[in-house]
Amino acid sequence: MSHNLQGATAQDFGLPDHRVLALQGRDAVAFAQAQFMNDVSALADAQWQWNGWLTPKGRVIALFALLRRDAQTLWLLLPDADPSALTVQLKRFVFRSNVAFHVRDDLLATGAFAAPVQAAGSTVADTDEGVELDASADGGLRRLRLGNNPAALDQRQLSRWRLFDLQHGLPRLAPDQGEQWTPQQLSLERLNAYSVRKGCYPGQEIVARTHFLGKAKRGLWRMQGTGVAALGEVMAGADGDVRAVGRMVCAEADEGLAVVPLEAVDSHLSTNSQPCAVLPLLAGLAR
Repeated sequence: MSHNLQGATAQDFGLPDHRVLALQGRDAVAFAQAQFMNDVSALADAQWQWNGWLTPKGRVIALFALLRRDAQTLWLLLPDADPSALTVQLKRFVFRSNVAFHVRDDLLATGAFAAPVQAAGSTVADTDEGVELDASADGGLRRLRLGNNPAALDQRQLSRWRLFDLQHGLPRLAPDQGEQWTPQQLSLERLNAYSVRKGCYPGQEIVARTHFLGKAKRGLWRMQGTGVAALGEVMAGADGDVRAVGRMVCAEADEGLAVVPLEAVDSHLSTNSQPCAVLPLLAGLAR
């Protein structure tokens, strides 16, 4: 059975899979605007957005929360990607830009299923406990903090956090899922995570053409079943007439996210030879 988020504790716990990469320098914002898929220039100081970096073919390399600390400082909060490896890749595009990269291992991420003390929506807050983000959505309240205070590792709560992300359509991309999916295939418009109007960035032509020509054929579905954790193909049909219609992208417990055709498919769905069901994606995590 899926976790019961309503019973989650308000105590802070460690989020060791979340790490921070800082971009610093007078060209940091301009560099991010030219490289990343969302409109960084739309952020004011102390605001954040969902964002990501794409290949030239429009495939998501990394998905992250981008915080604007000030006019020369951005933080990329990476829930899955390796900040050191990402730094190596990004540095190839610096050229003469005045921007430096710093993996901020001194900033420890903690979470709690509780109301933020000061942060709200896309506005972050500097508190005594660290930089606070509002990670709440329709499924409940959450706060995320970045600071120097460690919190105990609680695998049960960490699993709750990850499941909450998936239920609200935030894909958690393991390394083998990098460069596999376009923003539209991951339904990242639900998170306001990319822009089709801000101008050029790697993969922008693919993203914009798909958007304006209405050619998105696949999107994200929330699946539930005992076989979803194997991250295999999603099959449709029964009685020997079975065909692959999609693939699982990520999972937690008995729920996961799959990329499948947007049009309706056979109601008999399975993955890893086990029946699975489609659940509605929850809202409210867009920023």
